Amino acid sequence: MNAVSTSTSSVTNNASTLAKSTELIGRILLATLFVASGLGKIAGYAATAGYMASQGVPGALLPLVIATELGGGLAIVLGWKTRVIAFLLAGFTLLTAVIFHNNFADQIQMIMFLKNVSIAGAFLLLVVNGAGPYSLDARRAK
Repeated sequence: MNAVSTSTSSVTNNASTLAKSTELIGRILLATLFVASGLGKIAGYAATAGYMASQGVPGALLPLVIATELGGGLAIVLGWKTRVIAFLLAGFTLLTAVIFHNNFADQIQMIMFLKNVSIAGAFLLLVVNGAGPYSLDARRAK
């Protein structure tokens, strides 16, 4: 092996490691919002149930919402059943945008709506590309 191929191989390995690490970091960053939101809903359970009811969503659904956010967020971090979970979370995120952030006359609500749409887009990228090599999905595939 000559110096050029050794150098090229080293650059390729570094790029591959960077890509693998970036996929993991991206999943963690995406899921952090859901885990933190689920924990916040537990801490402010009564207030959250009241807010949901004020928007026409039964407060009795709050345990399911918390389980979706916490369980889905942790599954994304771990890379477990990523494509299915990401698809479900994309739908959940779009549904919450439509229900809770539909007052486009309020600029904050419009921004929150678009934030949810963007997050759904990130989840759809996970549906297409999977979790990457640093995941339970990749470990199970071996």
